[in-house]
Amino acid sequence: MMLEDLVRLRRARDAMDRDYASPLDVTALAGIALMSPGHFSRSFRTAFGETPYSYLMTRRVERAKALLRRGDLSVTEVCFEVGCTSLGSFSSRFTELVGESPSAYRARSHEAGAALPACVSKILTRPVRNPRPGGPAAAGPDFAP
Repeated sequence: MMLEDLVRLRRARDAMDRDYASPLDVTALAGIALMSPGHFSRSFRTAFGETPYSYLMTRRVERAKALLRRGDLSVTEVCFEVGCTSLGSFSSRFTELVGESPSAYRARSHEAGAALPACVSKILTRPVRNPRPGGPAAAGPDFAP
């Protein structure tokens, strides 16, 4: 993969980090990276070890965890706040990444994490996708040209 492609892919990934609550699809992200949708999806997976959709949903779940810890919004409100349009899909992905439902996560006490600095708490509470053994995420990204 060429360095120019990595720069463009990083631009699209930065857009997902910044605009996670916006309705982003592969076509829009490919436009940011100046690539066709198919080439963008394949290149993104090669570079970052997961699909653009998986990356975006991880960012959304990460933000949802922070909103649920606050406790002032319902699970449905959090779902829409982070840019998801389906409560069922949001709950399924949240449960897959976090290991418990959004409702259970919201109901659990999170006071122990309040004593940690925000930068440490963010690392410890970041949702992590379980890579399949031998899959691209397990092997790591391949940046060889």
